Amino acid sequence: MPATDFSSAEYAARLRKTRAGMALQGIETLIVADPSNMAWLTGYDGWSFYVPQVVILHSSGSPLWWGRTQDKSGAAQTTWLQDSDLYDWPEEHIQHPDHHPYAALVDLLRQRGWTSGLGVEMDNYYYSAASHRVLEQAFGRDEIADATGLVNWQRAVKSEAELAMMRKAGQLTAQMHAVLRDGFRPGVAKNQLVADVQAAGIAGLPGLAGDYPAIAPIAPSGLEASAAHITWNDRQLALGEATYFEVSGCYHRYHCPASRSLYLGEPPADIRRAETAVLTAIEDTLATARPGVTCEDVAACVYESFAKAGYVKANRTGYPVGLSYPPDWGERTMSLRPGDTTRLQAGMTFHLMPGLWTADWGLAITETFVVTPEGGKALADIPRELVVKST
Repeated sequence: MPATDFSSAEYAARLRKTRAGMALQGIETLIVADPSNMAWLTGYDGWSFYVPQVVILHSSGSPLWWGRTQDKSGAAQTTWLQDSDLYDWPEEHIQHPDHHPYAALVDLLRQRGWTSGLGVEMDNYYYSAASHRVLEQAFGRDEIADATGLVNWQRAVKSEAELAMMRKAGQLTAQMHAVLRDGFRPGVAKNQLVADVQAAGIAGLPGLAGDYPAIAPIAPSGLEASAAHITWNDRQLALGEATYFEVSGCYHRYHCPASRSLYLGEPPADIRRAETAVLTAIEDTLATARPGVTCEDVAACVYESFAKAGYVKANRTGYPVGLSYPPDWGERTMSLRPGDTTRLQAGMTFHLMPGLWTADWGLAITETFVVTPEGGKALADIPRELVVKST
């Protein structure tokens, strides 16, 4: 994500928000290992999150990027930081059994005098137990606070520039679904259809190039669709089966996921009943999703619609999305579910997931929307109805 995508004023505002969150938790030095948070704070973009790398944000001054020597030039090219703010760990320490890269991070923190009031993202895909052990051995357990989600929460309300990115991702998502609708027919191998859909998302549209999404296409058919997160296989599409596709375009790491369901043949009554319940849930949710409403109020629209149709939904029905890297495009903060009393604010963006999974089939029609004073507004323009084909 080129740093020029956002103004210096926007990055400065992000730092202020994050430092305010740090102050509330008594954190003087925040160690950010989540690549989405690294990118949001500095612009850093690279497929380097499989090795230790962090952005270090002290209570004052410029953030520091710290990572593998081989990736330092990538940080120089993609961040707004000065070269003097970029630090690396010895290349010979990569995946070395006796030399953990975080030992070099300890040295850097000591050189800076940033050895107390540390905060780390403990519950995070990209922060290992071994990394934490090195920090604890160096500074002691009491000097390290759990800062899980601290930056994520600052990202909840999107700027107009971020929403523009997500709308462009939504255009890519719509193109992917158009290719899906056109190519979905009996006898087509699932892997070939997925290949065409992915190619459309990456090839993009005139003047709008796609990027790799944080999640691979979810594309189960028939009984497979009773599971929520099966990808694809080489089996041919067959009559009498429902398939749902969950995909997202990605533009400069911003996402706009959407699921649609398709059926080959004449859909049975229970699937049509589920379709009606899901479509009603979406309309009710978008009408309700205004600033000041709670997450559980929004979620109730889905559960109530399903209950009227005779279905029970036992899982959450939405989560925030935006900037992300594999393995997840969610922001891992609030959820649209009972018990979450977080109040919506204008500019928040959610992936609404009124999916329904039974023992024999699954149906998912989902939308990514932004909260506005007039209600939720979908960020992609894709027909919602069940796609039905017989040939």
